[in-house]
Amino acid sequence: MKNLQRTHLNGLRALEAVGRLGSLRAAAEELGVSIGAVSQQVIKSEAQLGAAILQRTGRGIRPTPLGRQFLDRLTVGFQTLDTAIAMTRHDSDAVLTISAAPVFASKWLVPRLAGYAREHPETKLRLDASIGLVNPDSSDIDLAIRVGEGNWPDVRAEHLLAQEVFPVCAPSLAGKLKTPADIMNAPIIRDANSNIDWNVWLKPFGLDQAHLAEGDTFTDAALCLDAAIAGQGVMLAWHTLAHDALKAGRLVAPFKERARTRYSYWLITSATRAEAAKVRQFKAWLRTEIEATVDG
Repeated sequence: MKNLQRTHLNGLRALEAVGRLGSLRAAAEELGVSIGAVSQQVIKSEAQLGAAILQRTGRGIRPTPLGRQFLDRLTVGFQTLDTAIAMTRHDSDAVLTISAAPVFASKWLVPRLAGYAREHPETKLRLDASIGLVNPDSSDIDLAIRVGEGNWPDVRAEHLLAQEVFPVCAPSLAGKLKTPADIMNAPIIRDANSNIDWNVWLKPFGLDQAHLAEGDTFTDAALCLDAAIAGQGVMLAWHTLAHDALKAGRLVAPFKERARTRYSYWLITSATRAEAAKVRQFKAWLRTEIEATVDG
């Protein structure tokens, strides 16, 4: 590692942040220092390296051809260092780090976390809202909640809840939906990023999504839910997304039929480490809350 002696770590951090963020100001805000300090670190580091890493363009600061390759490796290096440092805090019984998809976290999990905190005041929760693959052995994540088929490698995956979908809409629209065929004439709210299509629910009734009416499209399920609550149309929802709005009467499920998809919710934990008490406690609480959601 003798090459690391060519420049100071703070200078490398400044180069990486400016290259990734594209401006001195953004890098200064992330690093918690002044713009002038970042500028000086960049100049000093480039002098120590003997190569230009960044260049000013009409669109801001951009890496040079050499800088692009250099900074890609630098970013990976700092991410590895960050993960290594996080692992030293991984076994702390005082903090439980959970990873969950943003829509699941905001529409179902977060509203229930106060109840967990009352039951377990000794544990502080840290929530990472993301959908990326998680390896608990190389990150600070204690437990991840993911939707899929449960075939992720090198992790322990425990089934939590089968995903079932069904139409929901505002009460003002529900009166027009007497039979499943009536959906074909209703405005449809679509999730552009969903991997579940309407046919999973329509086909048993001899209907096809190709004949659905037009409607608004969003790139996030939570936005689709908000649009349905506002009366903009009918959306294809699932338990954890729509439960609270249904219970509060802001949404209605006009038909009792549910269609099971090939996906489920899974609890993802380390396949190699012994399970900590804080993880067991949270899993037990989570299963109880899921059962209440399904029964309710």
